Amino acid sequence: MYTIKNYMEEAVGNMIDKVLENIDVCKCPKCKLDIMALALNRLPPRYFVTKEGELFERLSELQEQFTVDITAAIAAAAFIVKSNPKHD
Repeated sequence: MYTIKNYMEEAVGNMIDKVLENIDVCKCPKCKLDIMALALNRLPPRYFVTKEGELFERLSELQEQFTVDITAAIAAAAFIVKSNPKHD
């Protein structure tokens, strides 16, 4: 059975720890998920269904601008969460 996936979720998830290690922000699971959600809202989705589609999206990861865009979105989201933490 086929499923639809947003490759951008995986890409942000793979980069978030690296980006956040240089930012003074809470890194608890709730804050990290808030940062990911905000970052994903700033980035265009990259949906795929087939393995070929997934490979195409992984190739775009090699583009420098792709990495810069994700880093900028995570950093911007981190500063929002730092200013407005939503801890229980």
